[in-house]
Amino acid sequence: MTIGEANGHSEQFDVLIAGGGYVGLSLALAIKQSESSLNVAVVDLRPRSAIENDPRASAIAAAASRMLDQLGIWYKIEGEAQPINEMIVTDSKLHDSVRPVYLTFAGEVEDGEPFAHMVPNNKMVGALHDACVDEGVVMFAPESVKDFTVKQNGVSVKLGSGKTVEAKLLVAADGVKSRLRGLAGIPVNHWNYKQSGIVTTVAHERPHNGRAEEHFLPAGPFAILPLKGNRSSIVWTERSIEADRLVNGDDFTFEIELERRFGHHLGKIEVEGPRKAFPLSLTLARSFVSNRFALAGDAAHGIHPIAGQGLNFGFKDAAALAEVIVNAHRLGLDIGAEHILEDYQRWRRFDTLQMGVTTDLLNRLFSNDLDPIRAVRDLGLGMVERMPFLKGHFIGEAAGMAGPTPKLLLGNPL
Repeated sequence: MTIGEANGHSEQFDVLIAGGGYVGLSLALAIKQSESSLNVAVVDLRPRSAIENDPRASAIAAAASRMLDQLGIWYKIEGEAQPINEMIVTDSKLHDSVRPVYLTFAGEVEDGEPFAHMVPNNKMVGALHDACVDEGVVMFAPESVKDFTVKQNGVSVKLGSGKTVEAKLLVAADGVKSRLRGLAGIPVNHWNYKQSGIVTTVAHERPHNGRAEEHFLPAGPFAILPLKGNRSSIVWTERSIEADRLVNGDDFTFEIELERRFGHHLGKIEVEGPRKAFPLSLTLARSFVSNRFALAGDAAHGIHPIAGQGLNFGFKDAAALAEVIVNAHRLGLDIGAEHILEDYQRWRRFDTLQMGVTTDLLNRLFSNDLDPIRAVRDLGLGMVERMPFLKGHFIGEAAGMAGPTPKLLLGNPL
C-alpha cells in the first residue's frame, strides 16, 4: 500500500499510532510482525524524504540493538553503527587545565556485544519506516491527528486532511509536547531546567577508538560520543541563554567555545554538521493510559539526557506495549480496553518515574560549581570506580537490561 493511500471512508484499524519516529515505527513493526492479522497504521507529520535529512545520531543500548535485530533491522544499519567500547567520566571546572577521570566503564554485555552503539538517526528511522511499509503497515504521511473521540468499542480519529478513521486503540508517540496527550486530558508534571542541549558533529585528527566521554562542567554535562571514522557526536548541555547565543552566533565564537570544552586530545577539531539547541526539561505524564488510548516515548516522559537513556526508554515503551497488545490479542481480549492497557502502565510507569527522578537529581548535583558539592560527588564517583558490583549495575543500566525487561529487548520474539 502506498503512503497516504486511502481505501475508502472510515477505514478500520486495530492500532493507530500518531508519530512516525523510532518509537511509533518500532511499535508498529513489532505488532505487525508478531500478528499479521492486526491492522496497524502510522500517522506521521513528516514525509519519507524528511527522515533522510536528520543529521543527528543516537546512543543505542545493547538491549535496543537486540530488539532491532529481532525486528530484522539491525543488519541494515550495523555497518553505520559505531560500538562504544569504553566510557570515561570527568568532573572539572571549565578553566581547569587537567580533567581528572573519576569513573571508567569498559566491557561487553556478552562476548562481542558492546553495551551501546552510536547510530545515525536517518539510517535507523529510515530502515524502520521501510520495514513497516514492507510488512503492510499503512502509512499516512504527511498527515496529522486533528482530534479523536473515544467510543464504547473503539476510537474515531479525525485526521488533518479531514479524513476520519476508526481504531480499537490510539497510541500517542508524538513527542514531549504531545498534542494528543492534551486532547486526552492527561496532566503532566513538568520542570524547566533552563538548560538547552546543543547537538552537532565534529571531525577530529586522531581516532577515538570507540571511547565515549562525559565531562561534567558547571553548566551541565558535555558528552563526546564516537561515530564511524574520526568523527564524534556532541551533546553539550548549556544554560539556555548561553546556548541560544552560541548556536545563533558566528562560527568562530562557537568553534572556540567548543574547543575549550572538547580539549586537544584528539587533535584539531572541525565542526562538520549543523548545530541546533533543544530545550531541556523534565516532563512526566501522570498516567500513561486511558480507555483506548496510550502514551509512548517522549509523549509519556521527557527526561534529561545526562544518563543517555531517553531514546532507550522509548524503545522499552514500544517493546512493552507491543507485548501487551499481542498477548491480549492472542487471548481474544479487547486490545484497547483500559484494564488491558493498565498492564503496560504498571510495567513502564514506575521504571520511568525512577529514571526521571534519578536524572533530575544527577543534573542538580553535577550542574553547579559549589566546591563542597563537587567534593561529595567526586567522592561518590570514586567509590563507584572501586566497587565492581556497582559498576556492573551501571553497565546493566546503560545496556538497557536493568529491571523487568520485555521479550524484544532480550532479543526474543513475542
